[in-house]
Amino acid sequence: MRFHTRKWVKPEDLNPNASLFGGRLLEWIDEEAALYAVVQLENPYVVTKFITEIDFKSSAKQGDIVEIGMEVIKFGNASLTLRCEVRNMMTRETIITIDKIVMVNLDKDGNVSPHGKTEVEFVSDRLK
Repeated sequence: MRFHTRKWVKPEDLNPNASLFGGRLLEWIDEEAALYAVVQLENPYVVTKFITEIDFKSSAKQGDIVEIGMEVIKFGNASLTLRCEVRNMMTRETIITIDKIVMVNLDKDGNVSPHGKTEVEFVSDRLK
């Protein structure tokens, strides 16, 4: 799994228990999944369709740096299924796992559209 994004846990990210608010973390994950899908499918029109069980394994406190990792599980006809892990960058302790996040490719009119992709591509490989 590649960890693409780091977030610094700031006071505005905390819940009343002084730990990272789960809703904030899910916002970060959803944004990262969308960005990952946009880059892989080379299309800015993608939406989140489905997220499986979210497993909170530990927490983060103010000042911690968390890393968000994504990996492709499956390329569908018009979808991309990802797996996610978020971990504490310093301790490498897993904070959350999500087994499946399904992103759907759309056309400019908002209709489901086949993307024609079958494997992970890196932007650096496209530029050669």
